[in-house]
Amino acid sequence: MSKSKKSGLGKFLLGAGIGVGLGILFAPKSGKETRADLKKKMDNLIEIRWHGRGGQGAKTASLLLADAAFNTGKYIQGFPEYGPERMGAPITAYNRISNSQINIHSNIYEPDYVVVVDDTLLESVDVTAGLKETGAIVINTTKSAKQLKSVLNNYKGEIYTIDARKVSMEALGRYFPNIPMLAAIVKVSKVMTEEELLNDMEGSFKHKFAKKPEVIEGNMKSLKLALQEVKKININ
Repeated sequence: MSKSKKSGLGKFLLGAGIGVGLGILFAPKSGKETRADLKKKMDNLIEIRWHGRGGQGAKTASLLLADAAFNTGKYIQGFPEYGPERMGAPITAYNRISNSQINIHSNIYEPDYVVVVDDTLLESVDVTAGLKETGAIVINTTKSAKQLKSVLNNYKGEIYTIDARKVSMEALGRYFPNIPMLAAIVKVSKVMTEEELLNDMEGSFKHKFAKKPEVIEGNMKSLKLALQEVKKININ
């Protein structure tokens, strides 16, 4: 294995692998570096929290984002919050993306960005908990600004919406919200360029669906449409 390959593998193991295995177990002890101390040492760290329901692909989207970011040279983590995984049950997933080694292995409590894959969760889950006002929330919804204001706890940061159902149905003829939401969070967070996302995902789709060109075409169309459809709204 070449030196560059080893270096890349090291990034993945340090970021994604340890994050998945030990993420929910880590907490700084008294006298040790705090989570905030560790964050200061990392170059351009971005933390993302995903909210969805079982079967909607939020966990898969977080892993796809991690993989795509890794392929641009970033250090990454992508992992779910472990718990009962049943169809329709609320689930949470996380991403950390940085230009330097990630030394935090815990859930994300103060994300820069939040992605809400299912807007019915807005009524039962505090999706803005800990969300930085310098960041943003991206919601799969057709709700009006007035309707969103009542369920976002007066969040003062940026709010973006996208109708992932419309995008998915137009592109694939079926409802798969995770791919449009993946494109939306890349558009909003700028963790990579749109071109980098599209190139990486096309390669991934061609590998996974080598014998299903219509699936490759549909997923790529879903990504491209979502990049155009995500919109910033004002609820204040």
